[in-house]
Amino acid sequence: MEHGSNYLQSAVVFLIAAVFMVPLAKRLQLGAVLGYLLAGVLIGPSLLRLIADPESVASLSELGVVLLLFIIGLELSPKRLWVMRKAVFGIGLAQVLLTALVIGATAHLGFELPLNTSVVLGGGLALSSTAFGLQILAERKELSSPHGRLAFAILLFQDIAAIPLIAMVSLLGARADETVPGGDWRHALEVVGSIAVVVIGGRYLLRPVFRHVAKTGMADLSTATALLVVVGTAWLMEQAGVSMGLGAFLAGLLLADSEYRHELEAQIEPFKGLLLGLFFISVGMSADLSLLLSSPLAVLGLTLLLIAIKLPLLYLLGRLTGGLDTFSALRLSIILAAGGEFAFVVFKLARAEGLLDAGLHSLLVLTITLSMALTPLLVLLVAYLVKPRPQIPREPPEEYRRIDGDTPRVVIAGMGRMGQVIARVMRAQRVPFIALDTSVDTIELSRSYGTIPIFYGDPLRPEILRAAQVDKAEFFIIATDDPKTNIETARLVRKLYPHLKIIARARNRQHVYHLLDAGASPVRELFHASLEMSRLILIGMGLSEEQAAARIRRFRRHDEDVLTAQYAVYDDAKAVIQTAREARRELETLFEGDLLEKHGLEVVHPEPGAEPPPAKG
Repeated sequence: MEHGSNYLQSAVVFLIAAVFMVPLAKRLQLGAVLGYLLAGVLIGPSLLRLIADPESVASLSELGVVLLLFIIGLELSPKRLWVMRKAVFGIGLAQVLLTALVIGATAHLGFELPLNTSVVLGGGLALSSTAFGLQILAERKELSSPHGRLAFAILLFQDIAAIPLIAMVSLLGARADETVPGGDWRHALEVVGSIAVVVIGGRYLLRPVFRHVAKTGMADLSTATALLVVVGTAWLMEQAGVSMGLGAFLAGLLLADSEYRHELEAQIEPFKGLLLGLFFISVGMSADLSLLLSSPLAVLGLTLLLIAIKLPLLYLLGRLTGGLDTFSALRLSIILAAGGEFAFVVFKLARAEGLLDAGLHSLLVLTITLSMALTPLLVLLVAYLVKPRPQIPREPPEEYRRIDGDTPRVVIAGMGRMGQVIARVMRAQRVPFIALDTSVDTIELSRSYGTIPIFYGDPLRPEILRAAQVDKAEFFIIATDDPKTNIETARLVRKLYPHLKIIARARNRQHVYHLLDAGASPVRELFHASLEMSRLILIGMGLSEEQAAARIRRFRRHDEDVLTAQYAVYDDAKAVIQTAREARRELETLFEGDLLEKHGLEVVHPEPGAEPPPAKG
């Protein structure tokens, strides 16, 4: 009972530390990974000593890395790799090889470490943190930026490279020389046999198993099966004397093109996040902070040396091969300059194989931890000191400015998604029109499709409107994606050309009210698409085409009536809320009528705004 109580006490300590430190780190813009590391440092032997033995949770925490490798394998579908082949296998390979070579040479020549130890050091420190880097990019909404996409590609190759590096550690280890004659052959056969079992089983056994489990419809059984696949393959590879991560990675790779890929990822993701957090906590607990007191120059010097080696190499790769500008290349290099989670795994194996002594291992763990702690601070510092150059709008050629089209019946302001569709319809119907836009790229793209009468011009300038012969048009279409610009344009056009019919793009209900004030006919940009999606849902739920269309029409009429009612009081918040509540009750009455119709009973639908009939019974 006492033994079980100790486990519960440890679990409570872990959870309290994570719940306290991770939100604090995220609030300080340091990232969740650093929060887990700080939580481990706080409860570990170096500070509060709430957990005296970090090794007691090491085996469980390593499952977080195993699950991470499984998901990485799932994401490596051949199609995705082929699309990203240049960045992944070109720039990613160059980064790992160059960085490993420079760090390995520095360790061997500068610090006179043995060659096999230097190779492991170079390979391990060349890797960056996938969890840390992607989290920083996601929090700063930079995953889709040029440096974010390149960082993802490099991290993807690093994750792939971690597998052979982990397998290579045992070959470089000191114990490799102590095996009995013939032992190497037996070990090699065991490794090849276990890999063959995983490959053949994954190809011919896993899909039928998942198909059988899916037929049961039990979500918990599906989760258990997914965990069995990951943990089982990891255990099999460990029995063969190979890293657990290799088995998990192979299992994910074999299921990358499976129809159950997304379900597997969804089932594993919560466990991966929790156990990966536990892994970083255990790393923080193993960080020997006493080294900062006994050897501060060595710790800080190695941390700065690691960043000083990786940062310029990443910067040059980003600039020369990645096509990034100076600011983006600097952001890339800072995010990837620190060490990563796979370095912890590699160095732990290297210590077990006799490649690293306890002192060097502790120094490396603390160095990587400090480098990760410095990364968010460097990101904030660079964002504060180095501002990206504002993009100067391209100067339009003279032929774009010269508005010389025929007398238009329609003038379209804004050739984005909505404007392009309107222009195509007008062109198909042979309706003369003129389009205006302030983006040179948009004008070039539109003109490349054919002789579209699109010109450079700001619709808020009266001289542009005169040049476009707006006074001779029948319709003025406002399709720009900026609500404020739409409202100001509608007011200006209504003031200068009161005879025109103005149709304007509206983003939301408040935008609709302001456009109505300006004398325009608003069209909500997502409203009709949402109604069409709702119609398809109703058909999929068993309604006929006619029934679904009738109910969507009824909803549309009701919503338009509510919009009209709210327009009369839109500057009175209480009245708008009251109108919305009444509209909700009316909708409930309409839907109750639909249910009665389904059972063959006659229903008289109330007019919008009328009191619903009293409930019977």
